[in-house]
Amino acid sequence: MLNFRFIAKVLGHILVALSLFLFASAGVSLLYGEGDFYAHIFSALVCLVPGGIASWVWRKVPKEIGRREGFVIVSTVWVIMSLFGCLPYILSGTIPNFTNAFFETISGFTTTGASVVSDIESLPHGILFWRSITHFIGGMGIIVLAVAILPYFGFGGMSLYNAEAAGISNDKLHPRIKQTAKLLWRIYLVLIGAETIFLMLGGMPLFDALCHSFATIASGGFSTQNDSIAGYSPYIQYIVIVFMLFAGTNFTLFYFVWKGNISRVFENREFRVYLTVIAVITAIVTFTLAILDHHEGEESFRTALFQVVSLITSTGFATADYTAWHPYLTYLMFLLLFSGACAGSTSGGIKIMRHGILFRNTLQEFKRMVHPHAVIPLRINGKPIASDVVYKVLAFVMLYMTIFSLGAFGLTVVGMDMDSAMGAAATTMGGIGPGLGTVGPVDNYFAVPQAGKWILSFLMLLGRLELFTVLILFSPHFWKK
Repeated sequence: MLNFRFIAKVLGHILVALSLFLFASAGVSLLYGEGDFYAHIFSALVCLVPGGIASWVWRKVPKEIGRREGFVIVSTVWVIMSLFGCLPYILSGTIPNFTNAFFETISGFTTTGASVVSDIESLPHGILFWRSITHFIGGMGIIVLAVAILPYFGFGGMSLYNAEAAGISNDKLHPRIKQTAKLLWRIYLVLIGAETIFLMLGGMPLFDALCHSFATIASGGFSTQNDSIAGYSPYIQYIVIVFMLFAGTNFTLFYFVWKGNISRVFENREFRVYLTVIAVITAIVTFTLAILDHHEGEESFRTALFQVVSLITSTGFATADYTAWHPYLTYLMFLLLFSGACAGSTSGGIKIMRHGILFRNTLQEFKRMVHPHAVIPLRINGKPIASDVVYKVLAFVMLYMTIFSLGAFGLTVVGMDMDSAMGAAATTMGGIGPGLGTVGPVDNYFAVPQAGKWILSFLMLLGRLELFTVLILFSPHFWKK
């Protein structure tokens, strides 16, 4: 039977932690002397009181936790955090509608970056900071944060980590999961700090630099400007490109660099494919913009590289409206909505590693047809891939495309046109933000029907937790003793 008291205890700790971030947002409001201060304070107290009570009441519950508790906690945390996290928007009056406020919040925590706010620059600094903080928390995962902190309260978090990081890359930086989480967070914070400094060197104010760094390294996409990154200098755009590339890279590679083992980076097949895909598509887009559309060469290259990197890493920043490009370029951008970057990064989507396994397994099938009795192992980075991993990848991709199709169909039922529905479903599942049609890079999600926003919110949650973590809760077998 599930240890519900333990689950309540963990959720209590999570709410207490959330209240601290809300108090920080209140501090920003106080610093700028804006009227949303009390909205943040009240929201923080609403999180702190029940969270503190739950933590105290169940402080002595048994510390056993299994995989089932892990799955329940992970899925529940994202919903609970979004429910409580939307309070500042509602109480401050910036997003008074509950559906819109919840959509904005879960978009932040899942690092999707899809927004319902039309005039971002009119928002108070405290709210802008809170939007960015939701990216900061969600970037490395609420549960990975908990894994690094909760052991100090007397219980470990291997089951939580396995449920949160339910990908296909299981490289560990340290034999103890707590130490692994700490190392990941150090890398995460160093990247945020470095980008903030480089953006400030380009003339961006500290507040904007910090918010954009949160959004970049988390592969989020919330900006403090209405035109995203388009209004900034080429220097700043190149800095954002570099750090988006970093955010889409497997974080274990940064650890190898830190240890001086740089050769491990370039030996990684997924990383090489990642850079190759970006280079090839950027070249195609640059050629079209510069030669066929007669745009200036450097600007064409920068625009192409920015949009390709932004989409493949699921960041969602924009410097151009790719839906206004040649149809075949728009189609290429649409395909990138399903790509994703490297496993073990903050990006969303299917991930290059899964695409690689599918592709190589297909080639292996041709060989098996010619040599039916031969034993032909599938290898990645020189290591054989177990057949059960291949089956899981096949199941994941099939389920991913099925849910995308059902989600797009549901959006057309509630009134969206087909292009917009397909773009919205693909981009929310991939955690990207801008899609096609009425939810393209120069538009937002305000006009999406209320029912459509709930569909998209569910797709965001599924995509962020890689499908199975959430869907397993709907399995009757999961709840049997």
